[in-house]
Amino acid sequence: MSHLSDLEIANQATLKPIKEIADKAGIAEEALEQYGHYKAKIDISKVQPRGGKGKVVLVTAMSPTPAGEGKSTVTVGLADAFQHINQNVMVALREPALGPTFGIKGGATGGGYAQVLPMEDINLHFNGDFHAITTANNALSAFIDNHIHQGNALGIDQRRIEWKRVLDMNDRALRQVVVGLGGPTQGVPREDGFNITVASEIMAILCLSTDIMDLKASIAKITIGYTRDRKPVTVKDLGVEGALAMILKDAIKPNLVQTMEGTPALIHGGPFANIAHGCNSIIATETARNLADIVVTEAGFGSDLGAEKFIDIKARKANFEPDAVVLVATIRALKMHSGVAKDNLKEENVEAVKAGIANLDRHVNNIRKFGVEPVIALNAFIHDTDAEFEAVQQWAKDNDVRLSLTEVWEKGGAGGVDLAQKVLEVVEQPQNFKHLYDLEQPLEAKIETIVKEIYGGSKVTFTSKAQKQLKQFKDNGWDHYPICMAKTQYSFSDDQTRLGAPSDFEITIRELEAKTGAGFIVALTGAIMTMPGLPKQPAALKMDVTEDGHAIGLF
Repeated sequence: MSHLSDLEIANQATLKPIKEIADKAGIAEEALEQYGHYKAKIDISKVQPRGGKGKVVLVTAMSPTPAGEGKSTVTVGLADAFQHINQNVMVALREPALGPTFGIKGGATGGGYAQVLPMEDINLHFNGDFHAITTANNALSAFIDNHIHQGNALGIDQRRIEWKRVLDMNDRALRQVVVGLGGPTQGVPREDGFNITVASEIMAILCLSTDIMDLKASIAKITIGYTRDRKPVTVKDLGVEGALAMILKDAIKPNLVQTMEGTPALIHGGPFANIAHGCNSIIATETARNLADIVVTEAGFGSDLGAEKFIDIKARKANFEPDAVVLVATIRALKMHSGVAKDNLKEENVEAVKAGIANLDRHVNNIRKFGVEPVIALNAFIHDTDAEFEAVQQWAKDNDVRLSLTEVWEKGGAGGVDLAQKVLEVVEQPQNFKHLYDLEQPLEAKIETIVKEIYGGSKVTFTSKAQKQLKQFKDNGWDHYPICMAKTQYSFSDDQTRLGAPSDFEITIRELEAKTGAGFIVALTGAIMTMPGLPKQPAALKMDVTEDGHAIGLF
């Protein structure tokens, strides 16, 4: 077992020139826009599809714990493993957000010997996409405030502006602010606030667009707020959709990099899965499907969040379906879901593992509700014991679930060959895929279906504010949109301390947000924050830079 950090392992890797990776993926040089030696953007209009569409393997997980399950590591390792068994494969991932990188989470490019590279660049300002999204979002804020300052021809009620500014940083001091102070020349005072960039509707739109014109059309539909008589005001009303799309003309192009073993990787977009839809861009996934026979992609957090949104929002919009779903689990997470403290995870505890399986079991059943057969990737960690592994294996056997002990962190693609073969079995079988709900159902019914079928809850309560919004959204013709639940990732319920597989609980919808540009309705539960804060000891304290400009401590 390696004692090197992920960054040290990454720095020892020998990267291939990005032209080689493009050539391997079947991307012509004329479609390649290089950002240095090892990164490029792809002009998708110049990509020649090979004919046929690649199969989609979705990697999701059991409910995450602070111990970390290694979902991105398994995603990258599985793609490399497919390469070991001579499959034509690409991996499609989200871009990491800077805020969480400096906060608790650290980087997000896999780990050990299953990483996408160059990890420093990907974790920092990667080809400028998030900066462009931040700029477009805040340009819209500037246009809104300027419109009001210049006479407010649209009659926007400044007390009912829904659009917030964003920053790609965890900065709790900006959650609620007042803008426009300082007298008549400084604008019109109003309350405002900041979200983190990954929660921006522009991020969601970029990830759900099929091309630049679709992006522009979706931006035009954004509801920025309401008039004094409660009529929606859109970006189209302001007439700035063309300018905002122009800011994003390069950001919409997917980014090509490589895994440590030279598998082509597309990394593009990065909405959070607890407050947004949690998937990389449709453009990247579809580009990969045009080039490879198998596309390994992931969705954020557990299957109750990322996978549900991948299927009911992303796959529905893109008109494809997952051909197999991998559920990442760990012995450590199973123990935590039975109540074992993080400090005690190193001790063997077979009974705790058995008790924690209730969480994994629900995720398995959830995936089966979509008509797709899951494969469990039990991600190996150094303190796991044979007896603990056997307990999980026995449960899998009893429940007719495919399970593979996965060792990609330590062994790279070679540690995931068994997993790849089991996934291939599922991919080659016909599935009975279906969405969880029909778009024509009322918003309340869609929310209740998710809560009861996926979370295991018994009842949904809507606050008086949410009830008013349900009526308003229906009156505005917005009830045909899919639902994007904003919920804690740590529990099936809206209370992050309720681990395992709680049931017979209520979920309270405190308010709704209409993302008419992205094309979904966000339902906010619990204490979900769209602008996180930093912890007492942020990961940033361990970060530094060498005299030759290399990062230290970035995971």
